[in-house]
Amino acid sequence: MNLSACKKALLTGFAASLLGLALSGAVHAASADQPGAGVKVTPIFPTIAEERFRGEIAIAGLKALGYDVKAPKETDYPALFLALSYGDADFTVHMWEHMHQAFYDKAGGDDTMVKAGNVMPGVLQGFMIDKKTADQYHIKDISDFKKPEIAKLFDSNGDGKADLTGCNPGWGCEVIVEHQLKAYGLNDTVTDNRGSYFALMADTIQRYKDGKPIFYYTWVPQWISSVLVEGRDVVWLPVPFTSLPDGKNDVNTTFEGKNLGAPIDNVVAVINKDFARKNPAAVKFLSELKIATADESAQNLKMQNGEKSLDDIKRQAAEWIKAHQAEWDRWLADARAAGQK
Repeated sequence: MNLSACKKALLTGFAASLLGLALSGAVHAASADQPGAGVKVTPIFPTIAEERFRGEIAIAGLKALGYDVKAPKETDYPALFLALSYGDADFTVHMWEHMHQAFYDKAGGDDTMVKAGNVMPGVLQGFMIDKKTADQYHIKDISDFKKPEIAKLFDSNGDGKADLTGCNPGWGCEVIVEHQLKAYGLNDTVTDNRGSYFALMADTIQRYKDGKPIFYYTWVPQWISSVLVEGRDVVWLPVPFTSLPDGKNDVNTTFEGKNLGAPIDNVVAVINKDFARKNPAAVKFLSELKIATADESAQNLKMQNGEKSLDDIKRQAAEWIKAHQAEWDRWLADARAAGQK
């Protein structure tokens, strides 16, 4: 064999070896236990630290399926849905199905994204006031705030108007609040204070501790519900009738006999449509993942009490997984089965 033939044989053998390695890697990538091996995933979450917990649980599940999960992007909700639509991110577990529907639709909706499962069913939002003032002045629903003498009870700056602690711009709930203040004729007697919500709520909680009336918009799950306990410290303040910004007023807004004014909602996962088509295992896991509102509220309270670093949140997520191991293992098994179809 001449030198040229030797070189050709060596190159052929080397190429065959590379092909064998590539095939071996492909087999590994498609293994039953690791259907996501070799696939990069970019999560996208809102900037609210208290909502990172459920995101870390989702990340842990995808990593267990072999996915290469990158550091999450963080942004406000409108940009979050646009990123998912354009493929700049692959999934989130933070869509309030009713409240964020307009953001979802404007970003492309079902043409570019897929909703999966109820990650957190039965989430609530609405107005609250302290129980003491509600009982003393017989405040039955938010329309009572049209009375100047009622509004003045909740005035914290001396302008005669009730001060409402409202939502941050870009969250979605601020649109509901502004719409409803107008719909119920409250713009002349109520000021919607918007800024850094949790800083404003710290002031609100201090007012309550000082024995002063409080009026705020809130949602569950959240740590505030563990500090200002519904039925003991505060009560939901019903609305006289349902009026929502999108005009879809036939949704269920009633919780325990009170019309909260906002849909009784579900948090769902949203996945980029192209990513979903290629990754049935990820879709199956995210569609089965379920976290109780009470669990997230309890975790949020730990954050409020000082356990709020990212390492703390990851540890809390791992603890949650261990406490729900049987369900967790079943979700992973179902996802692995879906990945083989």
